[in-house]
Amino acid sequence: MCLESYGALESLEISIANMAEFIVLLGGCERMSRRPYDICLYTDNFMFGRRTEKQKLMSFLLENNNLPGDHALAILPIIGGVGIGKKTLVAHVCGDERVHSRFSSILHLNGHNLLTILDHGRTMFGTMLVIIEFASDVGDDEWKMFHSFLIRMSRGSKIIIISKLKRLARFGSVQPIFLSVLSYDELRYLFKKLAFRSVDPAEHPWLVQIADEFTKVLYIVPSTLLATNTLADVLRKNLNVRFWLCILDKVIRYAKRNASTYGVHPNMLFEEGHHVDITDIALHPLSVKRYTIDVSIKEESPSVTMGELLADPSVRPEGDFILIAWESRIPPHNLVHLFVTSRTQGTHEG
Repeated sequence: MCLESYGALESLEISIANMAEFIVLLGGCERMSRRPYDICLYTDNFMFGRRTEKQKLMSFLLENNNLPGDHALAILPIIGGVGIGKKTLVAHVCGDERVHSRFSSILHLNGHNLLTILDHGRTMFGTMLVIIEFASDVGDDEWKMFHSFLIRMSRGSKIIIISKLKRLARFGSVQPIFLSVLSYDELRYLFKKLAFRSVDPAEHPWLVQIADEFTKVLYIVPSTLLATNTLADVLRKNLNVRFWLCILDKVIRYAKRNASTYGVHPNMLFEEGHHVDITDIALHPLSVKRYTIDVSIKEESPSVTMGELLADPSVRPEGDFILIAWESRIPPHNLVHLFVTSRTQGTHEG
């Protein structure tokens, strides 16, 4: 027995002696959790359903994958539909301290005024991360001019292209990241967690069934994470069966009306930049369009959130107004604005 005790003690001492190196090793590894939603509540460095994409993006930024010669800039396109989480993914990664220490500055550009960077050459220095969001395609000549300028001013910098257009993947120097919608099981899990948060779903069995119906509606046509977050945020504030059924009925009628009128799901209308009928949500003949730079609107225009409008349609302002579809809970807390106008046609009785 003494020999066995001595052997166990010796093994324990060896393990303790190597513990310092083991802790140093663990410090360089990314933390993982078996309960991702809980982590999402308390930290800003977790993205549900995007772990693989985040690892690819992080590897691109931290590795020395610049190309020799005239093509010295490493370029990564991130392609995905509207509201799929492209900018959110980039924001998560750019918030990492390792990325901040890797680049001297992070520059955000819009694709429609890409060449305005030529006027700021004197202020550019060091290794930069340039993030460009494209709403439309860009000519090859304009891109070559931009690319050549950036090489001359900041060799070793990296570029991230964000767009819904697959054509822009041609500018990439590495394999693009294509963001797809969540699977049904992932969407179902996420929607319930967002809708119930800290409340135990087992205490509300009827609401669990209604949540499944919401998931089916959202999954019929691949929905954006924006719609998922917006609906869950409204429902979470009122855990009442009749209220949830009322919101579900509005969402179903909203989808059917647009499909009947325009022949496509409203998500597709949003993605293509068209007006979407929200009469069934606002209980008033209104249409909405994603806010863009070509929309003329006064700064003093009234605004209301989508959650407020869903919960109580009477809060809608008179005339045209801004509809705040969503405000991100993570930095940089981006706002999604929609422009709402009255409709002279499409009013229904009842």
